[in-house]
Amino acid sequence: MYIIETSRLGLRNWLDTDIPKFAKMNKDPRVMEYFPKVLTEIETKQMVDKIKMHILNNGFGLWAVEIKQTNEFIGFVGLSIPQFESNFTPYVEIGWRLAYKYWGKGYAQEAAKKCLDYGFINLGFKEIVSFTSALNVRSINVMKKIGMKYAQEFEHPNIAQVNKLRKHVLYKKVSED
Repeated sequence: MYIIETSRLGLRNWLDTDIPKFAKMNKDPRVMEYFPKVLTEIETKQMVDKIKMHILNNGFGLWAVEIKQTNEFIGFVGLSIPQFESNFTPYVEIGWRLAYKYWGKGYAQEAAKKCLDYGFINLGFKEIVSFTSALNVRSINVMKKIGMKYAQEFEHPNIAQVNKLRKHVLYKKVSED
């Protein structure tokens, strides 16, 4: 059963069978280029456990995404409440991570747009943000394509000062009602 659907994609709760595929994704340096490091299988399992707990506690989260026609797991897209302090907290964030072979097909944009709508219409959020490394042009382009507007730059507190990924950009979208 899907929580959110598009014409091509279904967003659903995580299955145990997703974890090995997600672990493979998280080891791919292309997928993890704008994150501090690739993740081990243990770190991936811990991440999925946190995602599941977030969904259980909040009723929303980073949902697993599959291609409806094939039921193939391709990554995650969803809404979350990040756990770090900043000048824009508290907030709800939209985020995504897809396996490399699914990049450039419009999947991130398609699923993220539906997640924004779900957040505003079904969950009643007034504002949703997204952020990424200032170097991550692909994700910035997705943010723009789903109607988000640039808000500010910030130094991500969980990334070392000497790391080139520390400088982030924040985009936001406000509910239309």
